[in-house]
Amino acid sequence: MIEILNSLNGELKKIKKSSKGSWINLISPTKKELSKISSIIEIPNHFLSSLRDVDEIPDMEKEGDNLFIIARTPQRNESNSEVEYSTIPLGIIILENHLITICFKENDVVNELKKRKISTSKKIQTTLVMLLVSARIYLRYLNEINKKLHLIQEGLKDVARNEDILHISNIQKSLVYFSTSLRGNQFLIERLTKTKVFTRYEHDLELLDEMIEENKQAIEMTSIYTNIINNMTDTFSSVISNNLNTVMKILTSITLVLMLPTLVSSIYGMNIQLPFQNSPYAFAITMSISLALSLIGVLILWRKRLF
Repeated sequence: MIEILNSLNGELKKIKKSSKGSWINLISPTKKELSKISSIIEIPNHFLSSLRDVDEIPDMEKEGDNLFIIARTPQRNESNSEVEYSTIPLGIIILENHLITICFKENDVVNELKKRKISTSKKIQTTLVMLLVSARIYLRYLNEINKKLHLIQEGLKDVARNEDILHISNIQKSLVYFSTSLRGNQFLIERLTKTKVFTRYEHDLELLDEMIEENKQAIEMTSIYTNIINNMTDTFSSVISNNLNTVMKILTSITLVLMLPTLVSSIYGMNIQLPFQNSPYAFAITMSISLALSLIGVLILWRKRLF
């Protein structure tokens, strides 16, 4: 899909034909759609291949006056996905008269940027705002992850369900994606600070500084939540193991108590001369002996705190 956007009276408007200063947004572009913008620029095949690679690292290249940037942006996946939060590569091409973004999935950052008041003619500034929006969405999703962790933690106090444990595992995967992508973006931002075109104006420098702080904060939060979830996993493993030991201890104690009346019953089931066998109260006597032994066993185990 191709979207051509331009700033009109402070708002983004879709237009049918690209003009100077327009933003061209490509979402899962086909060969036919790529050929439509070939009059503006022939996108290198290696750049498109990198964007198709879900594990591509952030990078920046310069070919003549054109800049090719790959950033990793946060993405909230569908509810039935294996991992709720992940990251995807977003391609940004800065030309003399156009700004082009390419992503092979619907992109949360691009969708958020469309809601903002930006000037598409200011391509460098728009690019910096896009990267700043990406860092803030990372922070937003990390806050959501933190809330989910608190809910899971409260639920696991009562009973450790398989669904909750799997949910923790999925969140752990999301944090790994975030950590790797944020560190890659940090290297990209450092390269931007060393590129003159991004440091020419004071407003761009302010955006860069803000972006650096937001990205560092997201990295720190990811590290903290990763440590929390690792400690949480270890704690719940210990709790589950302790609960299992408690259950096994109780079952063993019950088995020992039941063994005593079973022993008495086994003895009186033998076909030999036994005490009380001719007494009309033999059954009551044997049951009393069994009950007494059981009570003694319970008392001993209780004093040893095995119950």
